[in-house]
Amino acid sequence: MNTKNKNTRIAGLVYLLLILIAPFRLIYIPGKLFVDGDAAATINNIATHDMLFRLGLTGDLVTAAISLLLTYTLYRLFKDTDRHVALLMLMLGFMDTPLYFFNALNDMAALLLAHGADFLAGFDQAQRTGLAMLFLRMHGLMTSASEIFWGLWLFPLALLVYRCGFIARFVAVWLAINGVAYLALSLTGLLLPQYNDMVANFAFPCQLGEVAFMLWILVLGARPRLAAMPRARAA
Repeated sequence: MNTKNKNTRIAGLVYLLLILIAPFRLIYIPGKLFVDGDAAATINNIATHDMLFRLGLTGDLVTAAISLLLTYTLYRLFKDTDRHVALLMLMLGFMDTPLYFFNALNDMAALLLAHGADFLAGFDQAQRTGLAMLFLRMHGLMTSASEIFWGLWLFPLALLVYRCGFIARFVAVWLAINGVAYLALSLTGLLLPQYNDMVANFAFPCQLGEVAFMLWILVLGARPRLAAMPRARAA
């Protein structure tokens, strides 16, 4: 296995870890613990399933670390394709990392309020519940803000994939569509939250672009396009 192929598969493995871990706090925890329209039940679930919520919080931090590693790994993979575009991808890919850490603080605050520590004795139960829900709502809004960068970094990545010569170009197109989907989800969440579910349903198949890219680089590695092979032999 040559170095390019090895680096491509390593990037695919890191991407697989991200895709497996990121949905835990983003999707699983809200589905398991949050009760739509019932703040008291939500906070009670968090207090009762303390360890599960802490695992979700930790999952966000692990996701941030893996995201940094992935972005750097992809930069190394594509820097020879176009260094300037690769640097743009690197910068945009790093932008969401601080938001993960701020979101971890939101979850920590919600957890403290759910347990009602001694130093919170000045707040009654209803006030603690309201404050905890405020921090959980801030977590959701911060996620919507993060989706801007989840989308933007995919555009230079898509361009690099399109130009690189060892990944199918349809994957690049799908990545660009994936980026548009994230931007649509972000703007909907921030400006028109009442349409979140509708936009999410349309966006879901578009968001599989990252999965397609991950599978390609993990399973197939750096495979030269057929159109490029005759030129390589001629050279």
